[in-house]
Amino acid sequence: HVFGSHLKPDTMQDFGELVLVLGDLCIPNRKGKLPDEFKTLLVPGKIKHVLCTGNVCSKSMDQYLRNLVVGNASNVHIVKGDMDDNKAYPESKVVTIGGFKIGLCHGHQLVPTAHVESLLNLQRKLDVDILITGHTHQTEVYANDKKYLINPGSVTGASTFNGKSSIPSFILMAIKGNNVVTFVYELKYDPDTNEQKVKVSKSEFSKEDETS
Repeated sequence: HVFGSHLKPDTMQDFGELVLVLGDLCIPNRKGKLPDEFKTLLVPGKIKHVLCTGNVCSKSMDQYLRNLVVGNASNVHIVKGDMDDNKAYPESKVVTIGGFKIGLCHGHQLVPTAHVESLLNLQRKLDVDILITGHTHQTEVYANDKKYLINPGSVTGASTFNGKSSIPSFILMAIKGNNVVTFVYELKYDPDTNEQKVKVSKSEFSKEDETS
């Protein structure tokens, strides 16, 4: 199995622990299923952690996410979206992976939603290095003043709360110590082949060692 057009899981694991970041599945409310192109990439056993921004909306998809992390379901973290009925999902969560404290929240609770200041306020409140939110169904990777804001978009390409269409997307982070390499996967129309193709973009972020 190939992660993207040229990134193989074994190669990516050289970057560090693989963390799958995704959300706003909205199955079956707004979408019927995950794109097949993504399902072939997301094979159980390669991914060490799953961070989900919420709006899973079904028990079957909850189980699918938990099955991706073989033998360690406690590494699967899901927060509550505005369409989730599962009362076990918390509103927000903080997890530590490598040298990073990571905050997870769907984002519909923020006022105004998706505003950078709102996100930075939540990041300060949770006291995290990386804040992951969803709700907008649009990918975002934003580094600011030693802080890192990530939005994985909607993994199914579900329409937004106001009916706007979106591009299917998810994010893989490879974390090693105080360094994270972020891969954004988007399923986009390729006019040359007249088909949907997975496009991958990469960025890197490092946290300065506070003890030095």
